[in-house]
Amino acid sequence: MDRLCGSGELGSKFWDSNLSVYTNTPDLTPCFQNSLLAWIPCIYLWAALPCYLFYLRHHKLGYIVLSRLSRLKTALGVLLWCISWVDLFYSFHGLIHGSSPAPVFFITPLVVGITMLLATLLIQYERLRGVQSSGVLIIFWLLGVACAIIPFRSKILSAVAEGKISDPFRFTTFYIYFALLLSALILSCFKEKPPLFSPVDVDPNPCPESSAGFFSRLTFWWFTKLAILGYRRPLEERDLWSLSEEDCSHKVVQRLLEAWQKQKNQVSGPQAATDEQKVPSEDDVLLRAQPKSKKLSFLWALVRTFTSSLLMGACFKLIQDLLSFINPQLLSILIRFISDPTAPTWWGFLLAGLMFMSSMMQILILHQYFHCIFVMALRVRTAIIGVIYRKALVITNSAKRKSTVGEMVNLMSVDAQRFMDVSPFINLLWSVPLQVILAIYFLWQILGPSALAGVAVIILLIPLNGAVSIKMRTYQVQQMKFKDSRIKLMSEILNGIKVLKLYAWEPSFLGQVEGIRQGELQLLRKGAYLQAISTFIWVCTPFLVTLVTLGVYVCVDENNVLDAEKAFVSVSLFNILKNPLNMLPQLISGLTQASVSLKRIQDFLNQDELDPQCVERKTISPGYAITINNGTFTWAQDLPPTLYRLNIQIPKGALVAVVGPVGCGKSSLVSALLGEMEKLEGTVSVKGSVAYVPQQAWIQNCTLQENVLFGQPMNPKRYQQALETCALLADLDVLPGGDQTEIGEKGINLSGGQRQRVSLARAVYSNASIFLLDDPLSAVDSHVAKHIFDQVIGPEGVLAGKTRVLVTHGISFLPQMDFIIVLADGQVSEMGHYSALLKHDGSFANFLRNYALDEDQEDHEALQIVDEEVLLVEDTLSTHTDLTDNEPAIYEVRKKFMRQMSSLSSEGEGQNRPVLKRHTSLSEKEPQVTKTKETGALIKEEVAETGNVKLSVYWDYAKSVGLCTTAAICLLYAGQSAASIGASVWLSAWTNDAVAQGRQNNTSTRLGVYAALGLLQGLLVMLSAFTMVVGAIQAARLLHAALLDNKIRSPQSFFDTTPSGRILNRFSKDIYVIDEVLAPTILMLFNSFFSSISILVVIIATTPIFIVVALPLAVLYGFVQALHRLGGPVLCMHSLTYLCHLGCSVLIDSSLVSMWPHHGS
Repeated sequence: MDRLCGSGELGSKFWDSNLSVYTNTPDLTPCFQNSLLAWIPCIYLWAALPCYLFYLRHHKLGYIVLSRLSRLKTALGVLLWCISWVDLFYSFHGLIHGSSPAPVFFITPLVVGITMLLATLLIQYERLRGVQSSGVLIIFWLLGVACAIIPFRSKILSAVAEGKISDPFRFTTFYIYFALLLSALILSCFKEKPPLFSPVDVDPNPCPESSAGFFSRLTFWWFTKLAILGYRRPLEERDLWSLSEEDCSHKVVQRLLEAWQKQKNQVSGPQAATDEQKVPSEDDVLLRAQPKSKKLSFLWALVRTFTSSLLMGACFKLIQDLLSFINPQLLSILIRFISDPTAPTWWGFLLAGLMFMSSMMQILILHQYFHCIFVMALRVRTAIIGVIYRKALVITNSAKRKSTVGEMVNLMSVDAQRFMDVSPFINLLWSVPLQVILAIYFLWQILGPSALAGVAVIILLIPLNGAVSIKMRTYQVQQMKFKDSRIKLMSEILNGIKVLKLYAWEPSFLGQVEGIRQGELQLLRKGAYLQAISTFIWVCTPFLVTLVTLGVYVCVDENNVLDAEKAFVSVSLFNILKNPLNMLPQLISGLTQASVSLKRIQDFLNQDELDPQCVERKTISPGYAITINNGTFTWAQDLPPTLYRLNIQIPKGALVAVVGPVGCGKSSLVSALLGEMEKLEGTVSVKGSVAYVPQQAWIQNCTLQENVLFGQPMNPKRYQQALETCALLADLDVLPGGDQTEIGEKGINLSGGQRQRVSLARAVYSNASIFLLDDPLSAVDSHVAKHIFDQVIGPEGVLAGKTRVLVTHGISFLPQMDFIIVLADGQVSEMGHYSALLKHDGSFANFLRNYALDEDQEDHEALQIVDEEVLLVEDTLSTHTDLTDNEPAIYEVRKKFMRQMSSLSSEGEGQNRPVLKRHTSLSEKEPQVTKTKETGALIKEEVAETGNVKLSVYWDYAKSVGLCTTAAICLLYAGQSAASIGASVWLSAWTNDAVAQGRQNNTSTRLGVYAALGLLQGLLVMLSAFTMVVGAIQAARLLHAALLDNKIRSPQSFFDTTPSGRILNRFSKDIYVIDEVLAPTILMLFNSFFSSISILVVIIATTPIFIVVALPLAVLYGFVQALHRLGGPVLCMHSLTYLCHLGCSVLIDSSLVSMWPHHGS
């Protein structure tokens, strides 16, 4: 470098300590200023360029119109480039005229000029990619100004000292360059307008983060407006910003699905290709070992999906970890500065400023890391929930038998949450070893080989923690099985709550739930004790490492003196280790829980799915809408076939009836056409979109209109026609809100017939090509059934010309069918027109004779049965609907009996009575539920608490834990803090001991007392953790018992107006928080609180003037805490809404998916 600066006016020195360090007026040499100092911003920009270009290439946000701001930025860049080239040409001019300038005057203008040209081009490229504020260029301009400040000062001091300007031209160009550089920095702080076609243009409440400037993002200033609003009044859901596009579930879930599907293709692709290329011989099959099937890794799919977020978080964490080791080195220099009275005063100011800057940089980088990693954690949880939910809709029936409802609920509420909880700690896997290595390296510089003793302690503790984590994982697996069983039982209780209350079975089921809960709590207690042991080990680790290292250092050689520099720099390095080592118990616990959850999720996602290609929708014989050729179907691979060798061809526009005795496979045939059964052989072809009306009407928890529209746009004429033909107009007059009446969960405020007619109206409104009607007329009276058949299904109905497949027992409609399919024992026994089948005198004739007797019996049933008894029987049977949905034969018998009972309440009803002015029969009776409001709303909105958490909540939890237990925990933590203060004070006194003949006296006493205080500190931490475990388990038991007792004894009206998913969420997610999250969080709170108090006590005791600074800071921190605390509760979203319909979407068969129209080619 000296040669680069030449030997002329700049001299040959690149660095001069006498000029830069050992002086009261420090300065850098001109060579240093014109070379390295000028190159620093250029090196930064060229180093960041590849990654930044890669980012811009893959993140196009739109196109920003060329604005005045952009023109000014570009003009400044061009001027800076011109100034650099002017300097270069001036050097060439001097060379031509024989002045021989140093090489640095050629190199620096060339490097700076090219870099300024690059910055100018980046300004325009960022505009084309939609970047409103460039962090890369802001840092570049900031570095440029910071590096130019030193020459700015030096040139003025030099001119003042010499009384003249030695090089007026370069003096002038430099200050012009500095002014332009400062202007470019100021302009870069202003953000550009939003790009064209930006979401800001269409979103009424966009998130300001996406358009925030660099400094706003760096300091989270964009959040201030919402925080102030929350301080002024309680925040509501409408106050929250819209999600950014990359955070929306449809984006996040799709990315994870694509990664998972890509992995499935990679695993199945090579295997399939090998199978196609080579047909093995008999010998190969017998002698060759079976190849191991490669298992899919859901973890790898997660990593591939969130690689960018993981890498960005890792970069922030790496920078923060490296910055954390700067302060101990500065502290070492500061102690030497204080010990040296001859050192220049400006050293102290510089060191204090550098320590402040280092700490500020750490804070800014650390919080960017937290923001990045927590956003990633939310995306991970969202993606996992979405993938599990979609999988639950397409698994086979055999898989449904293995995966219970409780397991599915826990997968989405508990297991997905565990991935979110462990995500913030995931970088500790590499960060802790890195920090340990760096700390040991710097300790070696201070204490020599004695530092290896600390390494030995850390290595010895690793196997112990490994054994603890393995045992914890075993307990987690067993605990999740108990949790699944408990949630499954709670789901069954909620689904059959009417039956429970009718027969007073609450105590019996409450005992069953409490029995499962007791086993769950026993495992939770064991796991919590192990967690407390792990916490004790890692809390003691930093102190043990400090004790062993310092002990070995002073004992190995009597001449080793523990002075202030060695002691406090070593302690500062050990304190850096303290935080990551304190986090290790949470990391181990989180990884243990996440590994259990990963295996559970992976096993669930690897379950067999229904084949989407089992129903061909593109090719079919001309003129036909549905064809089945030699089809054999089963509900599960391990069950015998349900339908055998079916050969059916249904022409377009035909009206076809499917009849047969109970259990012959009529509903199974409809399921086979929907692709819900497993096809063993044959082909199934369906041409066109499909609308399906199931036996048991599926009603959404929304308005009646939304139930009919089912997500399609409103067509008033078609909507009115659907209501009219399905006989719903009179019902609208009765309902309090008309078609805007909110329908309760499972249609609780509609009768059975109303639910069926709403389901039918939905199908009519869909305007599909093919209608699969699974006995929709069984839930309505005979005259209503005749109206619906004539107006909707029949040859003169609104569906005339559509292909209709009607499963029915109503023999009065059969003569109007185009042809009839008769099933018997899973096979087609007969097929043809009504008259032809009658003449044949086969299975169809027997069917008619049997059901004719039934209908005759219904017509002549006695009417003397007391109404109350009829209501009791009907209500009892209707509540068993969910329990018999999966038993087709039982369901058919129940349905047949209901049809017989329906005639008991038909007094006074004649066939000549108008359909829309009828008395409500038994099957159409209005259920006795809570009356809806005049607005038509039924389901109560879940109320989110706003403002501060009430003290009564803390008090209730403290009472559940036990007041004595709570007091004991506080006292133990206070004692631990006192021991910590004592250890620090004792170490300080140790360093102040007098040194006689190069050694310290009382070393053994000092070491022994220091060890005793440290061990006492660890023991108190362990006792507090064990005490917290006892209290937390007691609180979990009492709170769950109180919740269960309250809910099981709630009136039926509560269950009619509260979605079961909301109740289930209380018993899954919220109980999980009480069981496993609340206690560790409280321990962290106590640890932070008492640590802060102990630090304040030590500082104020040693430096009383600090209280002058501490009081205003306390007020400021209190205000900021209040600012963010008041708006906090609403930011925790309402209950997971996906659980509200989980029972519907998981328990019912996958025919729900078929309700959306399937469009053929």
